[in-house]
Amino acid sequence: MAPADLLLRNIDWLITVDGGRRILRDAAIAIAGGRIAAVGKTVELEKRYGEAKAFDCRGFVATPGFVDAHLHSSFHLSRGLADEANAQSFLFDRMYPYEAALEADDVRVSATFAASELLRHGVTTFVDPGNYHPESSVEGALSTGIRMFVSRSSFDLTKSVLGILPEKMIETTDIALRRAEEMLERYSKTGNSRLGATASFRGLNNASDELILGLRKLAEKYDTLLQTHACFSYSTHDSSLARCGLAEIERLEHLGVIDERMLIVHSGWLEPHEVEILARRKPSLVCAPSSTDLPSAINFVMGKLPELMALGVNVALGSDHASSGIVDMTQEMRLACCGYKEVRANPRVMPPEHGVEMATINGAKATPWHDRIGNIETGKEADIVLFDTARPEWQPLVNPVSNLVYAATGDSVRHVFVAGEQVVRDGRLTKIDEAELYRQIPLAVGRFSKRLAMDKIVQLRWPAS
Repeated sequence: MAPADLLLRNIDWLITVDGGRRILRDAAIAIAGGRIAAVGKTVELEKRYGEAKAFDCRGFVATPGFVDAHLHSSFHLSRGLADEANAQSFLFDRMYPYEAALEADDVRVSATFAASELLRHGVTTFVDPGNYHPESSVEGALSTGIRMFVSRSSFDLTKSVLGILPEKMIETTDIALRRAEEMLERYSKTGNSRLGATASFRGLNNASDELILGLRKLAEKYDTLLQTHACFSYSTHDSSLARCGLAEIERLEHLGVIDERMLIVHSGWLEPHEVEILARRKPSLVCAPSSTDLPSAINFVMGKLPELMALGVNVALGSDHASSGIVDMTQEMRLACCGYKEVRANPRVMPPEHGVEMATINGAKATPWHDRIGNIETGKEADIVLFDTARPEWQPLVNPVSNLVYAATGDSVRHVFVAGEQVVRDGRLTKIDEAELYRQIPLAVGRFSKRLAMDKIVQLRWPAS
């Protein structure tokens, strides 16, 4: 008998996303010290690891833990605040005022809420683009057992053609760089295997060349990613051309900062030569379909992500923020795959297997943890999700990848393990009191609402009394 702490056995379908993209029937996973010790048939692994604690998985589909490559955890209290808003209104009338109204404790509640929803929908790792209270994001999110990359958001240009930032969010270049380094110094090497840190500037239209180059140097110093939003709407694309004479990806290339250690979110509105730049430099891109298409009509499908994937560019998935409604990677997979099929009028574009890769192994490749997470194979950390198939969307079950992408939602997630630790059991989080969390949410909303003109933001078209 080989030593192991836990044996997940009798898995009906195991989608490994390993090098051979194997799907195993009646499978088992042996876990030792938080890592995967072996993957194989139940009958074989029971002979080798029969003394390990057994967890029966009959009636379940198992997948790797999903990686949400872009999620604003501080925006999780913003549902209902950005409906039917175009790019300008979404940012400058809704979300930036909302963000400026948040205090540290509000961000802690929001991050806890975000992480709890992610875990309950099968996400075991997420990348946060940052806010002004990163310590609160860390406190809230890590309390749930999730993995995260924390960032401090950076702006240094207060005005763009889209609008003016709230006064509370305005910083000089020096202050923005100093605070970014303080965050990286604090969180990049904590020894906590579930916490990483990245450098981040929110977008090109509110970032000077000096800020971008300074953050790039910090990313190199702390051996991490540089992340930003780019090309998420025609407005930002056109603004960059008007102000700089360069489109957004073209500007990053001109500055010499774009390479495989950069994470670029959206990348929908591209000039033809920018496609060539991305194919040559190969940063990781993040497709966020629910936020940049539904309900904002910004049209992520205007982009060239299927073509860029065919050219070898790594494309991951992100749910972006709760103000778009969906924070569910299974639905993001469906939107990404089906959205491009619709626009291309081609059923062969973006098969469901691409959606699963984007949510797992591609997400891992977009982070410094690509050798630790993202699939189920020996040596990887044991981040595993079990979907309950005793539900109508999972039946009949002849192709689990198809069911997962085209039919399922995160509501069918039953159990989640992070590094072999069960953080979701029977659909409930194991490490926090969810009832207490839901008591705190309206209290936090009540606090920041007093600092925000809610009557101008909430779009109730039917009378409420």
